[in-house]
Amino acid sequence: MSTVPTFRDFEEFWPYYLGEHANLTNRVLHFVGTSCVILIAVAAAFSLQARLLFALPVFGYGFAWVGHFLVEKNRPATFKHPLWSLRGDFRMYGRMLRGQLWTAAPSRA
Repeated sequence: MSTVPTFRDFEEFWPYYLGEHANLTNRVLHFVGTSCVILIAVAAAFSLQARLLFALPVFGYGFAWVGHFLVEKNRPATFKHPLWSLRGDFRMYGRMLRGQLWTAAPSRA
């Protein structure tokens, strides 16, 4: 597992983020986890059941960490760049919703 470099801003971080999500299975796991997070948040808001919010990190991080540790075999950037990683998750999710990013990225050799 490699060291996470430093970045000046999110746009500089984004290519690194994508590289850490090169495996399509990892991307799909992130997509499923983010979908669950959105559905749980909506359910909590409509049902006024705040306790549902406790499930957000379980589903959000659960699927993502399976993707990183078991599939991609790397360490989530969330540990060093939590806000940029969250933003990256939602950017990747949005692009996948629009039909982009449904292929594996070229490997970084």
